[in-house]
Amino acid sequence: MMIRCSIVAALGLALAACQPVIPDSGRGVGFDGSFDAAQSQRDTALAGGAVATMPAPATVDATPLDTVDDGSAAATAAETARILDATRPGGLGNDAATNSGVAPVNASPSNPAPPVLGAGGISQENNFDAVADERSIEGDAARIAANRAQYRVVQPEALPDRADAGPNIVAYALQNNHAVGTPIYTRRGFNKQRKFARACAQYSHPDQAQIAFLSAGGPEKDRSGMDPDGDGYACNWDPSPYRKGVQG
Repeated sequence: MMIRCSIVAALGLALAACQPVIPDSGRGVGFDGSFDAAQSQRDTALAGGAVATMPAPATVDATPLDTVDDGSAAATAAETARILDATRPGGLGNDAATNSGVAPVNASPSNPAPPVLGAGGISQENNFDAVADERSIEGDAARIAANRAQYRVVQPEALPDRADAGPNIVAYALQNNHAVGTPIYTRRGFNKQRKFARACAQYSHPDQAQIAFLSAGGPEKDRSGMDPDGDGYACNWDPSPYRKGVQG
């Protein structure tokens, strides 16, 4: 056991001897002194030492644009002068011959006031003082009488006779007060439900079926089988909406 511990200790000392020694600069990891050198140079420049010079600005060509050989600059200068002259008061652009034919009006305190549209102003119909100067009581009475003379009174006349449009289901609904499904009339025959479905399928609304039912002799007679329960209402027609309308 002692021999094994000695061997392990010897190996540890051998590995420690093989590792390189890292010098301690005292500045921390990653600092090699370059930052201090750059800082020292900057402080020297600020204190009046060697000052970095700025690059000279690029030279600008002083040749006038209107002397360019291609002539485009001269045309541009002429066009600019024409536009400025056109916008100047009294310039060529404001001439009646080159514009709309109407001489421009320069802003000046001595210019006359523009005309007022609708010089009549707001109606004075509700102003008693203004109306009193223009009208009189007699004139108003004559005007009212003239207006009344133009009235045309239409006298009420008797309503024309109603064309025969079949039975009145509204009157029928108000004449009867029994509920739907209450048997009032006797119905005989076979296959009542089949005849009922076939007959009622011909109408898009129960009102139409009720009119046809009353026109064919209903409610006493029901040859088409539209009222199998005998309540006098064909194809599930309901008279209650008409009754509620009258009752309010």
